[in-house]
Amino acid sequence: MSPTYESADRFARDFDKLSAKDREKFLKAVRHFVEDLDAGRPCRPGLRVKRVQGTEHVWEMTWAGDGRATWQYGPEVQQGKAHVVWRRIGTHGIFTNP
Repeated sequence: MSPTYESADRFARDFDKLSAKDREKFLKAVRHFVEDLDAGRPCRPGLRVKRVQGTEHVWEMTWAGDGRATWQYGPEVQQGKAHVVWRRIGTHGIFTNP
């Protein structure tokens, strides 16, 4: 029951700028994120998932000490599965335009 996802163009550009090590850390965090969504439980505390301040629909996840990713839930693409739209990835600097 894994969620479906898509990436905003900005996310793809941000992702391309990450080091190979940071990409690996992010992908590991995403595996945990997906496991939690699949299990229907809140995300594990280590991911520090929370809503981005000042927004209603944008969420953030910590994937490293200063590694953050933002996303929002989009309309279901497949019935019964969450749909995640990845928006930004990088350091705290992404919060100027999450």
